[in-house]
Amino acid sequence: MTRRPLPMFPLGTVLFPHAQLPIHVFEPRYRKMVEDCLGGDGDFGVVLIERGHEVGGGDTRFPVGTLAHIVQAARIPDGRWMLAAVGTRRLRVTEWLPDDPYPRAHVTLLDEAPPSSNADAQIREVEHALRRVHALRAELGVPAVTEISLADDPTRAGFEAAALAPIGSLDAQSLLERDDVEARLEQLLALLHDEANVLEFRLSG
Repeated sequence: MTRRPLPMFPLGTVLFPHAQLPIHVFEPRYRKMVEDCLGGDGDFGVVLIERGHEVGGGDTRFPVGTLAHIVQAARIPDGRWMLAAVGTRRLRVTEWLPDDPYPRAHVTLLDEAPPSSNADAQIREVEHALRRVHALRAELGVPAVTEISLADDPTRAGFEAAALAPIGSLDAQSLLERDDVEARLEQLLALLHDEANVLEFRLSG
């Protein structure tokens, strides 16, 4: 499914479908984008910046990202915006348009293939590993998630788990780009096992 030109917000972080995204909007071009989004359907795209910075433009962006929907918006008297958005679907940029007045692109929304029966067992392993990682983080006194509740649907649960996993942006982008649910869960499980090994080593020192 291809959409009309979509407002885009390149960021230094990956947004997964079903994950929450708080944004502080202060650049004039993105203030304009927010106003246009709120005057329309409230949707915009989020992609990870491959090279460059969030502020000022001139960045290089990954082509696969996530469609986000604004669920709450508050304008500060000086013109800045505080947004709460949620990821809805994966997308692929097919063509970047000029960044005037703000980044826009033609995108294709990506459908998720139905998971196999193995995915239910995989997500249970992922949830167990995720809980283990955050328990170890809590022992070390670093920020940890104490309440983990994943959806029954393996596809959605995998995205929710990925959003809660303490992984780097490039690993997160690699997960987002996976079209196969089972492959995504297998990769996430491996990342969580690696992180648990690192945390256990730190605790043993």
